[in-house]
Amino acid sequence: MNSDNTAGFGKWRSFFWPIHRWELRKFLPLFFMFALIAFNYNLLRAYKDSMVVTASNSGAETIPFIKVWAILPSAILLTYIFTRLANRYSREKVFYIMMLLFLAFFFIFTFVLFPAQEYLHPNELADKLQACLPPGCKGLIALFRNWTFTLFYVMSELWSTAILSVLFWGFANEVTSVGEAKRYYGLLTIGGNIAGIGAGQAASNFAKNFYVPWIPYGQTVWDQSVLFLSCTVIVSGLLTIAIFRWLNYHVIRPSELAQPLDLQPEKIKMSMRKNFAYLAKSKYLICIAAIVVAYNLAMNLIEVVWKNQIKHVYPNPNDYTAYMGDVMTVMGIIATVVAIFFTNSFIRRSWTTAALIPAVIVLITGIGFFMFTLSEQSGIQWIGAVFGTTPLMLSITFGSLQQAMARACKYTLFDATKEMAFIPLGIESRLKGKAAIDGVGSRIGKSGGSVIHQGLLLLLTTVSASTPYVGAIFLIVILAWIFAVFSLGKQFDDLANRDSKIDIPDPSPQPQLMKEGA
Repeated sequence: MNSDNTAGFGKWRSFFWPIHRWELRKFLPLFFMFALIAFNYNLLRAYKDSMVVTASNSGAETIPFIKVWAILPSAILLTYIFTRLANRYSREKVFYIMMLLFLAFFFIFTFVLFPAQEYLHPNELADKLQACLPPGCKGLIALFRNWTFTLFYVMSELWSTAILSVLFWGFANEVTSVGEAKRYYGLLTIGGNIAGIGAGQAASNFAKNFYVPWIPYGQTVWDQSVLFLSCTVIVSGLLTIAIFRWLNYHVIRPSELAQPLDLQPEKIKMSMRKNFAYLAKSKYLICIAAIVVAYNLAMNLIEVVWKNQIKHVYPNPNDYTAYMGDVMTVMGIIATVVAIFFTNSFIRRSWTTAALIPAVIVLITGIGFFMFTLSEQSGIQWIGAVFGTTPLMLSITFGSLQQAMARACKYTLFDATKEMAFIPLGIESRLKGKAAIDGVGSRIGKSGGSVIHQGLLLLLTTVSASTPYVGAIFLIVILAWIFAVFSLGKQFDDLANRDSKIDIPDPSPQPQLMKEGA
């Protein structure tokens, strides 16, 4: 039976549930794994921003410094660790090790670092640095002052890179064909988006409504909300590991054992330096990297400006987290609607069209956000009076709508089309290229936006003063994104139509081959 088609489906089932009965043993575990990982991702997003932006002597200007001086080196280190683990252990063992590494950190943060923050944060030294360095360095000093919060931010950000992008999608791409992906991935994003709604509501309720006096942890609602957050993340992570183990033992492993020995996948042992050389050899991989970098760069440019405005209205961490939770709820609702009614149909119709939609949405909503933020320069400040609100609240509201729509497109069309683009690659090309692109490419995009913000902050001191320049750079990035989509779309369609694979030559003269699991 060919699982790459919708034969035997009626019109409505082909649209809403194009899954064959014999595929449920593989599809449903993938669905629930993705939902749990996405739930943690969204929950951590709400808390990492609140923890850093509302911390002592901190603000949104801290985020660009964290992304350059903390997240980028950590992403490179994590990519190195992943590459070494992938060269030494099987795919299954790598998944367990990486998951347990993250869960162990959140346990240590909750029960060791967070309770002892007053003793661990070097406030006196940070005050001395603040007195002798320029005002534009405030964000860099806050990174150092609240280093435990910085570490939490880094690990929360890397969850999306290591667990969601590299581990889950890498595994899904390995066990899924192009035809299956066209039917599976849209449905997977629905699970992730519903999980996003749940995460938004959980973040909002943890921050506002959960305080249990008899629990011997913390003295405020915020303290206990951090406890509930971490316990939820840990439990979800353990459930993900259990589902992954069941899927491997009962579905994936039997099919692999049924293969002749010479048809089982081989593993090429390569250093991280060779991994990047591997990436540079392919125009196809470069186009995927360009799309990932452009998306993250564009969103980072907008995000810092938006979060800076939210801090002015919600300086308390509970209020800030609750607001971010509400934004994520709206984001999840929009993304779920898009995933149900549009993602599968667009992907099956045209990869290029589906991949182009997120770029166009980010462009339109981004222009609107900058116009409202710069209402005095753009001459539209009168709109606030029409709606009976201040220009600041109108800007925050439109920025929230921009984030919700752009992120909704990211979690549906962008992620699905990006992951599909990896499928025509050979097994090793897919593994190494994906690790480099998701592990470092996305960080380069975010860090690139942060470098731009840092330079402007050092020159202009405040986020508000640098906003016009950020808007101009944003437009250039979007145009580059659109160009990369068209280029990659032509290559992808050609490979899909010919049902062929790209095997990128190993940059080392004599690669060492090793059987998977050896």
